[in-house]
Amino acid sequence: MVNHSTSDFVLVGLLGHSGSCLLLFSLVAAMFVMGLLGNAILLFLIRMDSRLHTPMYFLLSQLSLLDVGFPLVTIPKMAGDFLQGEGSISFGGCAAQIFFLTMMGVAEGVLLALMSYDRYVAVCHPLQYPVLMRRQVCLLMVGSSWLAGVLNGAVQTSVTLSFPYCASRLVDHFFCEVPALLKLSCADTSAYQLALSTSGVLILILPLFLIATSYGHVLEAVLRMRSEEARNKAFTTCSSHLTVVGLFYGAAVFMYMVPGAYHSPQQDNVVSLFYSLVTPTLNPLIYSLRNREVRMALIKMLSRAGLKPK
Repeated sequence: MVNHSTSDFVLVGLLGHSGSCLLLFSLVAAMFVMGLLGNAILLFLIRMDSRLHTPMYFLLSQLSLLDVGFPLVTIPKMAGDFLQGEGSISFGGCAAQIFFLTMMGVAEGVLLALMSYDRYVAVCHPLQYPVLMRRQVCLLMVGSSWLAGVLNGAVQTSVTLSFPYCASRLVDHFFCEVPALLKLSCADTSAYQLALSTSGVLILILPLFLIATSYGHVLEAVLRMRSEEARNKAFTTCSSHLTVVGLFYGAAVFMYMVPGAYHSPQQDNVVSLFYSLVTPTLNPLIYSLRNREVRMALIKMLSRAGLKPK
């Protein structure tokens, strides 16, 4: 066996060339554009409207940055392969996809957990909020999430691509994902796959524990509120974040906590499309529809552009 680790891989892809696949391609392209536009608008609103210069929206802007990055790593390549009729990807391109996706996945998981802490402080300790969520703390939160992502991406990319790939170069996926690549290695990867599963469970469980703990205290505080208006406002802002958490962690739990024996390549493709495209597209809609401050900022921007809705 000869190590051809510098050769190209071939991505099977998500789409074929039938009429139904043309329709799916159109839907994917439409969601891709809508997601980029939605997150770009949310980033613009947070940057330009002073009412959104708060810790919650600063953290939300980082979530939008990640949601811009996720589809950019996978969808343009998939679309190009579909249009050209071939799915070749270089070793370096494969390494880049693995690094950015694993980096952004962990960064988003940590960020969502830290956003739940922000909601806990806002609801349970409102008088101390300006101190507990001061600018330095927010920067530390964001820096921690990005650092955790970069470290995870660097380790997973370097270890995954250090194995010899000397058999088939056909990756049964529409992008380079670690589990799909490891199936092609001609070395024993069982120890590494066990380490990946263990670390994946820890990476998921610890943030989920923080989220559950934070919202347990939030629920307790909300139920004690006497003002119905205050209770509704707390439920609205927290439900937006909980919806995003459910979308992100639902897909992540299936991918990394359900044993691989219960997966099929088709299921992995669908779940990967969900967290790399569907969730980033829905996130800005969830926040813009549920948060009054975002809606007011959007109306203000439209009125300045002469497009104020009736």
